[in-house]
Amino acid sequence: MSSLADIDTHVREVLSTVNHQLATRPTSDSVAQSWARCLNEFRLDPARFVTPPILTQQELAARREAASDLIACSKLEMTTLYQQLADPELAVVLVDPEGVIVHQVSSVPFGEAIGADGLRVGALWSEREAGTNGMGTCLVERDCLAVCQHEHFYSRYTSLTCSAAPIFDDRGVIAGVLDVTSRSKLLQQHSLVLVGMSRQMIENRLIDARYRHANMIHFHSRPEFVSTLHAGKLAVSDSGVVLAASRSALFQLDFRSHTELVGKRIEEAFNSSLEDMIARSIRGSFHPVTVYSANANNRFFLVAQTPRDAATSATRILMTDPTVRDVSPGARNRTVKQRDTREQTSRLDKLSHLEFGDPGMASQIQLAARVIQRKIPIILKGQTGTGKEVFANALHSISPNCAGAFVAVNCASLPENLIESELFGYRAGAFTGAQREGRRGKIVQANGGTLFLDEIGDMPMALQARLLRVLEEHEVTPLGTENTIKVDFQLISASHRNLMELVQTGQFREDLYYRLNGIELNLPALRDRADALALMQHILESELDDPPALSAEAQHALLSYAWPGNIRQLRHVLQMAVALCDGAEIRCSHLPAEVVHGTGASPATRPSGAPSMVQAAHLADDADTSALNAIQLKERETVLALLDEHRWNVSNVAKGLGISRNTLYRKMHRLHIRLSHDGSDPSPEA
Repeated sequence: MSSLADIDTHVREVLSTVNHQLATRPTSDSVAQSWARCLNEFRLDPARFVTPPILTQQELAARREAASDLIACSKLEMTTLYQQLADPELAVVLVDPEGVIVHQVSSVPFGEAIGADGLRVGALWSEREAGTNGMGTCLVERDCLAVCQHEHFYSRYTSLTCSAAPIFDDRGVIAGVLDVTSRSKLLQQHSLVLVGMSRQMIENRLIDARYRHANMIHFHSRPEFVSTLHAGKLAVSDSGVVLAASRSALFQLDFRSHTELVGKRIEEAFNSSLEDMIARSIRGSFHPVTVYSANANNRFFLVAQTPRDAATSATRILMTDPTVRDVSPGARNRTVKQRDTREQTSRLDKLSHLEFGDPGMASQIQLAARVIQRKIPIILKGQTGTGKEVFANALHSISPNCAGAFVAVNCASLPENLIESELFGYRAGAFTGAQREGRRGKIVQANGGTLFLDEIGDMPMALQARLLRVLEEHEVTPLGTENTIKVDFQLISASHRNLMELVQTGQFREDLYYRLNGIELNLPALRDRADALALMQHILESELDDPPALSAEAQHALLSYAWPGNIRQLRHVLQMAVALCDGAEIRCSHLPAEVVHGTGASPATRPSGAPSMVQAAHLADDADTSALNAIQLKERETVLALLDEHRWNVSNVAKGLGISRNTLYRKMHRLHIRLSHDGSDPSPEA
């Protein structure tokens, strides 16, 4: 607008809007309020243009020094933004909290053109000095906004369109404003989105720059967003105190201000410690790991990183640079330690599927990863279904014997007269019914690998003596022969019974107990695990690539249940729920009645005279079966008998019937068969 008529029209529009003389307001509320401030508070005249004041070189240098970290974190993003918009008729501008332009990116011709009107480095573009404009009004509104052409207070600027976004520091204070000023009205919405994205990058860079010695946590409710600018960002001290938080972090964690989180311990945001999050991130090769909100059931995915200091970088160079032939003893020692750390991290990575945020389980895993390297015998203690065989198999995968076989023997499931032949093997013709060619025993099969003796507390006393001899002499003698076979294996034992009590009552050999008990690891019951919800999600994801979500009611029911069968029972319940769920969400109607109503009692708390859960399934009340006809009742009886025969191993029953597991789950649901079992199911599905 260069003509007097155009200037008069703009002035009348500003005055009429402020004085509420227009039936229809020609601009937004934020711009109208800015016009009112310019007129009534700052006493500016829209008809009389005044060039914004320009700071002296000394004043500008002081301003730029005060905003040095802001400028350093913004330069690259401003250049990238300028290249993205690809318009020679625009400028990317950065102002400090008072509105002084401290950095600007533009083409030379456009920079000279707008510089004549005071839009250049060193100029003060607050509302008080330059009227309504993108940078100054953004400082007042504290929000992203656009000031388009005629919305400027002075008619001198009505050929320009400004898109601005405030930059907040780690305390929630405005550090400056990022702005794109152009002559194109069409760029307004597009540039405003890009300015907002660039602003987020600058805010994250500010946290990195100001807290370079802190631990950084990046998180989001969706794993694919963890490495993007949409992720929340926290800077945390080594002692676990939150030092800084991005606005995205506050929003996702439902904190209204920085003061609610900054200065608090990280455990007040997540149900996990800093040490645990860093350890799990390392084990997961810095892929997002699951955590939960400390105050809700909100699930997040995060990556936690320790600061990268100069010493670590130097050590890494020494370790990887092939041109470095000779280093000092101290450097060699550091290299060895770094290599050991990498190996330990690799081993823990292979065990990452065993826990998802439970501190107790994590400590047992870290301890196991250490002792397995020295071939120390291990005893796993835990209730039935806690995943002892899965844990043992995972330990085998990181042991020095991982190239050998993993051989599992369940001492409770084998008849007493077969345990000896199963363990030690036999020659051809050793006894009636023996295989013609003889048989290698489990111990010989485990030679060079790992032997896992589950439910070792149920091994007969006579066999305990033979096993002790094998462990002491490292050789085995098959039945029916005097020839010995040298063996070397990693031994892992497991029991849900208290072996020391068995020793004290004379049911287990004391010398064998101490030979087995190199170290004892305790696997927590499912009801005691802090990562139960994450474990449920992991099981669902192992069933389907895109599993249904758990409704809030289903989560509450699952987390409130006692889980006497632990992970094995949980897996069966979730498999059945997936089979029955037709939509995108698992609800309580897809879960067994005893889970929904919380009727499951742990074996330790169940009265001695109470029936087992398998028996309870047989004793279902009339309400469960009243709707079934005679044929369905007979079918129900047959399925129950098969389940009993296979000790409620649903996979084996389905295989025997020649149907899929999901089909069997649906059949059980239709026949009102609850997915329950007693504590003796030895199946290794957990």
